[in-house]
Amino acid sequence: MADVDLFVIGAGSGGVRIAKNGGIAVDEFSYSSVPGIYAVGDVTNRVNLTPVAIREGHAFADTVFGGKPTAVDHGNVPTAVFSEPEVGAIGMTEAVARERLARVDIYKTSFRPMKMSLAGRDTRAFFKLVVDGETDRVVGCHIVGADAAEMIQLVGVAIKMKATKSDFDAVMAVHPTAAEELVTLREKAVSYQREAAE
Repeated sequence: MADVDLFVIGAGSGGVRIAKNGGIAVDEFSYSSVPGIYAVGDVTNRVNLTPVAIREGHAFADTVFGGKPTAVDHGNVPTAVFSEPEVGAIGMTEAVARERLARVDIYKTSFRPMKMSLAGRDTRAFFKLVVDGETDRVVGCHIVGADAAEMIQLVGVAIKMKATKSDFDAVMAVHPTAAEELVTLREKAVSYQREAAE
C-alpha cells in the first residue's frame, strides 16, 4: 500500500506549491509538489463542485491504492443553477469557442414550451448549441428554462462522447417536450470564421 499523508491546512508550509488560482498546485493525478502529499476537491480550486470533488477522490484512490493511474477531465463538467428558471451549461461558451476555434456555428432558440402554454404561463425557454464548424462537434450547450439541470446532465453524456451536430439531428424528438429543441435545431443563428494570421 502506498504511503499517503493527509494534508488539510498550512498549504504554504512544507514546500507545497500554491497555484496561480490560489489553490494547492497539483498535477493531473492530484500529486502536489511534495512527495506523499495529495490534494483533491475545493482546496485545488480547479472546479469547486461536490460531484467533481467526489470524482477526484475516486480517481485519487484508483491511482494511489488501486494501481490504475486515473486523471479527471475537468474540461466538460455539466453545471446547473437551481434558480427560477433553471440554468444548465456545459462546455465552451460562444465567446470562448470564438477565441479557440477557427470556425464556430451557433444554433439557438427562445420559445414558450407547450406545457407552459397549456398552463397559461408566459414562461419561456432558451437553448443554445455551440458547434465546432470544422468538425461538426457540439462543444457547448446552454439551457435556460424548466428542467434545464436534468437536460444538461444528459447533454453532458453526448458532449463527453464527442457527439456531432449531425448526431443530435439524427435523434428522434420526443414531442411535446422542451428538450426536443436539442435535436430539431436546424437553422444556424450565426457562424463565425476566425481570420487566418498573416
